[in-house]
Amino acid sequence: MAKKPPKPIDQDRVVYSEFGNPEVFERAVPDLPPNQQNLRIQVSRKGRGGKTVSIVSGFQGKPETLSDLAKKLKAQCGTGGAVKEDAIEIQGDHAQKLLQILTGLGYKAKISGG
Repeated sequence: MAKKPPKPIDQDRVVYSEFGNPEVFERAVPDLPPNQQNLRIQVSRKGRGGKTVSIVSGFQGKPETLSDLAKKLKAQCGTGGAVKEDAIEIQGDHAQKLLQILTGLGYKAKISGG
């Protein structure tokens, strides 16, 4: 059986691709000043094997700024933590302490949940 000849390339076809264009994936993130940020502090134990974490959510800004804020909060609380999906998780029940720290830094923060 003979090989089929390759199909000719049709130059009239329209090809659309965004994958090579990095500007498409970069979205403008508004970097709001601290006094315009409405942060929520929650204490949760769900999905963590009974361990308690304090979650700070509602941050609007660049990921670098969020990481810097998480680093400050972890140092002030003396515990570990992580940044996950635009929220800061601090190990342990530190809701009151986080509220004092965030208001001291100029953020509008509020404890939500039970």
